[in-house]
Amino acid sequence: MRFILVLLLLLCSAPMAQAQDAGDALSRELPPGLIVPEAAKPGPAFDVDKATAAYVGLLSEAQREKSDAYFEGGYWLTLWGFLYGLLVCAVFIGTGLSQKLRDISKRVSHRPWLYVAIYGALWLVAGEILSLPWALYTGYFREHAYGLSNLSMGAWFGEAGKGLMVSLIIMPWVVSGLFAAVRRAGDTWWLRAGIASFGLLLLLIMVSPVFISPLFNDYKPLPEGPVKSAIFSLARANQIPTDNVVYFDASKQTTRVSANVSGFAGTTQVSLNDNLLDKTSLPEIKAVMGHEMGHYVLNHGVRNLAYISLVLMFGFWFVHKLIDRVIARVGVRYGIKERTDPAVLPIAVAVFSFYMLLATPVLNTIIRTAEKEADLYGLNSAREPHGFATAAMRLSTYRKIEPGYWEEVIFYDHPSGYDRVHSSMLWLKENQALAEATP
Repeated sequence: MRFILVLLLLLCSAPMAQAQDAGDALSRELPPGLIVPEAAKPGPAFDVDKATAAYVGLLSEAQREKSDAYFEGGYWLTLWGFLYGLLVCAVFIGTGLSQKLRDISKRVSHRPWLYVAIYGALWLVAGEILSLPWALYTGYFREHAYGLSNLSMGAWFGEAGKGLMVSLIIMPWVVSGLFAAVRRAGDTWWLRAGIASFGLLLLLIMVSPVFISPLFNDYKPLPEGPVKSAIFSLARANQIPTDNVVYFDASKQTTRVSANVSGFAGTTQVSLNDNLLDKTSLPEIKAVMGHEMGHYVLNHGVRNLAYISLVLMFGFWFVHKLIDRVIARVGVRYGIKERTDPAVLPIAVAVFSFYMLLATPVLNTIIRTAEKEADLYGLNSAREPHGFATAAMRLSTYRKIEPGYWEEVIFYDHPSGYDRVHSSMLWLKENQALAEATP
């Protein structure tokens, strides 16, 4: 009943959140087109720091306050999201829900691989329902409050439903495989799980552009014109398959500009969203696509996957070392006596979540390092320092532009806006002739 009341309160506040969207989006965004401050123009007296400061100064005080508030609020969301997750795990164990789902699953089948998969599906649905208030706040109301979402309430639920269906196809078998490793491998289950996570993530990367991403967005070849010519020329120069450069209709979901590299081997795809096409200039698009192509050429997908799989492996080891102690202190009183019981999953998730909270700086640094490398690659390949600096400033309307050193290390999975603009201006200082020769 309490859950239903919270949900009704959230639904009733939807019109107010949506009414703020248009004004917030307009006040937050920079004007369309390439922006080149006077202090950032090439010349004999060009100064990197002054040029960077001129770009940073493009944000008004109100825009910067809004950007800082949104991004710094995300720091707290990391903590509150972890605590909310612990609460959900406590509900599963303390109310006996996890044990009931296990018993239901065993009544359907006594085969471990099957009843664990059934439990995994039931656990996933129940967890989705219990997590709904938090998901609505973080994914819908907060995004609308800052003018970053274009989704209606119905569309948001539709996308959440699609995500749940994809999870129901994959996750029950992942849970079944994980418990199979626990049963058969004993004290080395965490090692097998870590190795398997690399294979699973690699498979998901390969199938995502073909089977998963099209469920949420419509992907199309780039239309003929200057943008397509410039991007395909850049792709050919960097030996990237030009038939896999597409755009998608992200504007139905978000006001953000973005691009990405997805897939692996034959499914590799470079994608840019329609906001990037509609809101930015050709130099910005070339700069962003040069960055994304850097990920492809530098093989960041597989490299990051290997690093992240190692982090996950240590997470499984962390669970292995603590799970029996937690079962002895908490699980036994609720009828959970061993790690092979699928009802222990919420406890394992709670322990793993604690590890992942501690590992946040490590994961962020892995990704941020690759992003920095792609930044530099993009500057050298696209030769659009003003395009990259302008694009960085657009992203800085919802990313804090100048964090402290440790703030960036702990919370940033991309270089800060200041870092990106400074890198662009440093490249420009050392390559003024090249930049001026670029059409």
